[in-house]
Amino acid sequence: MERKSGILMPLSSLPSPCGIGTLGREAYAFADFLKASGVGYWQLLPLGPTSYGDSPYTSPSTFAGNPYFIDLDLLAEDGLLLREEYENINWGTNPRYVDYGRIYGSRYTVLQKACDRGYERDREQVEAFIRDNERWLPDYALFMALKRHFGMKPWTEWDDDAIRRRESREVIEQYRSLLKDDVRLFTYIQFLFFKQWTALRDYIHSLGIRVIGDLPIYVALDSADVWAEPEFFQMDDNYVPKAVSGVPPDYFCADGQLWGNPLYDYERMARDGFGWWIRRFEGACRLYDVIRIDHFRGFESYWAVPYGDKTARNGVWEKGPGMALVGVLRDWFHDTPIIAEDLGFLTDEVRQLLKDSGFPGMKVLEFAFDSREPGDYLPHKYKDSNCVCYVGTHDNETVQQWRYNVDPADLAFAVRYLGLNDEEGYHWGMIRGGMGSIADLFVVQMQDCLGLGAEGRMNAPGTVGSNWQWRMLPGENSKELAGRIYKYNWMFGRL
Repeated sequence: MERKSGILMPLSSLPSPCGIGTLGREAYAFADFLKASGVGYWQLLPLGPTSYGDSPYTSPSTFAGNPYFIDLDLLAEDGLLLREEYENINWGTNPRYVDYGRIYGSRYTVLQKACDRGYERDREQVEAFIRDNERWLPDYALFMALKRHFGMKPWTEWDDDAIRRRESREVIEQYRSLLKDDVRLFTYIQFLFFKQWTALRDYIHSLGIRVIGDLPIYVALDSADVWAEPEFFQMDDNYVPKAVSGVPPDYFCADGQLWGNPLYDYERMARDGFGWWIRRFEGACRLYDVIRIDHFRGFESYWAVPYGDKTARNGVWEKGPGMALVGVLRDWFHDTPIIAEDLGFLTDEVRQLLKDSGFPGMKVLEFAFDSREPGDYLPHKYKDSNCVCYVGTHDNETVQQWRYNVDPADLAFAVRYLGLNDEEGYHWGMIRGGMGSIADLFVVQMQDCLGLGAEGRMNAPGTVGSNWQWRMLPGENSKELAGRIYKYNWMFGRL
């Protein structure tokens, strides 16, 4: 990649009167803000639907778009909604945070009204959309309809074994007919999402900006992906996972992190040339210009935790596919820049895999001064420019939170190294340090551009209940802020 900068700003974090950021006016305004800031990349979190826990990394589909992101004002302009059908709904009382419970309770009711008005009107376009997405869309729409039918239980607990096991095409088509109204709804919702996303992405491109998107290494157990193709996962004959994903205990988490995703059957995947992964990447390329592979080290070896364990302590390292898969993705998608999230417990084997792939890895400045876990994150240690420097990721504290929680000796080192001071602002000092590095790409969270503290943290790994909620307030992406970011981009040759 060229020498550029990016801002990590989840779509959900944009201002909106309807409780969560959407693909509407504020998204276009944020793209304009990036342009005015001299920023070349908008990094997003995964755009898929969310479920229990509200995490964008736990989705019922690796291909689908999040219904919450469909902009209701745009639907009204398109004649699909009346403004009184959504403007008087309580979508949440605090504009700083997303209230997922309120959105879940009302969003689908409103989208049903849009479907009732628009499906027949748009039938020709919808049918073309179905044909273009026939590899995943029919399974996803039926899966979501079945979830409703069975009281939103996980598919592994559905009462009818015949459809749970997809025992025959006849059973599948019987349910598709029985649940045709809900199948139609979830199909039309995806049509609306991709219509709005395509328009926004075209606008972003017109400004000379590219989109970076996350591809979680795993998919959720309760997903259309696993239900439709369980043969690609380590499951027993009753569709119970043999082991699940996580990461081992470390300095930051004594129990490790228990993610709970089913693990891949890489031997089975290899027999068809990793076609499942190729299809998944093709889906991601429909959304993003650059793909960041989350937990890249899992391709070298992954932490397998016995199913049913309450922590990740008893996991073991299992060998991953390595270059057998990474090489396929690199060569098949040679025109798509790929970033490897090579954080976590690194070994010589992981470092060699990154080197063999040619992908840029990540350097996180908040980790650079940690005496407990020395790494190569200090800018003077970067061996070449083929890397991406971050102040922090969505899993990290904001700078203003970090400065008060980090070990005082480590903070003193950071102050000396980067010249951090209150007059400039510690967050601006970290931004300056990353901007000035040799890394081809530098990325900063929007929360750090705003100088927010603990109230701006997006996710604290290993916790539930208060993550993924932060939102920017209207007007915070000001012309003055854009001007300051532009000056740093100009100063360090990143325009």
